[in-house]
Amino acid sequence: MTTKKTKARFYYFMTLTAYFGLLILLASWIIFFDPPENSTTSLALLFILTPLILALRGLLNGKRYTYAWSSMLILFYFLHGVVEAWANINPLIQTLALFEVGLTVIFFIGAIFYVKHKSQELGQKLEPED
Repeated sequence: MTTKKTKARFYYFMTLTAYFGLLILLASWIIFFDPPENSTTSLALLFILTPLILALRGLLNGKRYTYAWSSMLILFYFLHGVVEAWANINPLIQTLALFEVGLTVIFFIGAIFYVKHKSQELGQKLEPED
């Protein structure tokens, strides 16, 4: 039988796995598979990875607020993956984009359910107060 604590822990690790997978995927995408032609690689890495890295400390510490706002931030990466998969004609880039979409979906689900189960574990309501 699973408890609320083990559910929150499962979603915690699910979210972190998708997070680090996304960091590795995006960094390798920019550095190895499709480096930018007109700008420096470091500038592209800075622009793409900075929003993710801003959430790192809160995610590692299990901060529910960070999980909540990063679940909205991850939608930017979801959109990026969908557009690249749809518009790019390179099969390798399309595959990377589909992996990005998959990781963002896993992150989103994990983050939302982590907040839900962690709040239940702590005995706090999720509904807004009147």
